[in-house]
Amino acid sequence: MNISKKLKIQLNGNNYQVESGFTINKLLKRLKINNNKAAVELNGQIADKKRYSHIKLKKNDRIEIVHFIGGG
Repeated sequence: MNISKKLKIQLNGNNYQVESGFTINKLLKRLKINNNKAAVELNGQIADKKRYSHIKLKKNDRIEIVHFIGGG
């Protein structure tokens, strides 16, 4: 039986749970956010977009996501 461990993180100031091993890329996909139109801050540091699929979230990580929206 494969039971995923849940981790609590802070997402844009709110409590949020993800499975152990969850990456920034998986989080953006779950939230239906295009990673080309967003910036992610992890624990006060801007995360490198090239590493989103390699950066695994840890318990109590603080994530802030900023969406870029076009307009005129």
